[in-house]
Parts: sequence; C-alpha cells; structure tokens
Amino acid sequence: MEDWWIALVAVGAVAAVAMLAAAAVLLVRVVRAYRLLRSEDVPVGTKAAFWGAVVYTLFPLDLLPDPVYLDDIGLLAPVLHHLGKAARRYGRPPRDDL
Repeated sequence: MEDWWIALVAVGAVAAVAMLAAAAVLLVRVVRAYRLLRSEDVPVGTKAAFWGAVVYTLFPLDLLPDPVYLDDIGLLAPVLHHLGKAARRYGRPPRDDL
C-alpha cells in the first residue's frame, strides 16, 4: 500500500540529482565560455550577464526551492548561448567542448 510513496520519493530524488548535475555542467560551461571574454572590448553587459548567472546559481534563495534546479538551468542555458555568440563576435570562437 505504501509502495507508491517510496517509488514517488525515489523518482523525485533521481530527478533532483539529474537537475543538479545539469545545472553544474552548465555552470562549468558558462565559466569556461567567460574565460574567452576577458578582453576589454567585450561589453559590460556581457560580463554582467555572466556574473548575474553565477550569483543567481550559487545564491541560496531562488525563484524555485533548491532541490528544483529548473530555474537555474533556465538561466544558465541562455547565458551560455549569449557568451558563445559574444565570443564569436569578439574573435575568440568557443571551443566545441563548451
């Protein structure tokens, strides 16, 4: 009778670990992409997008509670895309493994 509850908790735990892993991978990729953009000709807005994403990801208060990392993933993915476009624009193309 209580087996469904155990299965639900197990599925939730697996989903939380998967979201945490995805957020961690995206954060590492964002940091790697930012290292390509250290020159002074990169706009302040691009650098601010990086720092905003990092602070939001690491800050303990989020839009959604921390076992649910969908908001972090939803922020990191577009910032990674933006940093990649900026890297191509300013002459430092991102590597394939970013």
